[in-house]
Amino acid sequence: MRIGQRIRLPREHRERYLELHAAVWPGVEATLTAAGVRNYTIFLDGEDLFAFFEVDGGPDDVARALARVGEDPLTREWWTHTDPLQERLPGTPEGEQWKTLTEVWHLD
Repeated sequence: MRIGQRIRLPREHRERYLELHAAVWPGVEATLTAAGVRNYTIFLDGEDLFAFFEVDGGPDDVARALARVGEDPLTREWWTHTDPLQERLPGTPEGEQWKTLTEVWHLD
């Protein structure tokens, strides 16, 4: 399953966010991989971040993978550095940081 997400990155936080992502902690990357998350990419457009990643299976598999990532203490620590730099978008469900987008088309 392909997942696209968006969040705001205010300009005053851009430099720090980019610094962090120039050297993502290896343990965070290992947790994502172990959870089945692959092809994870974050794009920057002005003050918007767009993330794309894939998880094999359907919505339940995505939920399990993301829950596994969220249970990792090192990843939660990483988020204490990245989350304050971001601004949640209107309509983002309570308890989620990034707003998940609806896929409308895909060329395989």
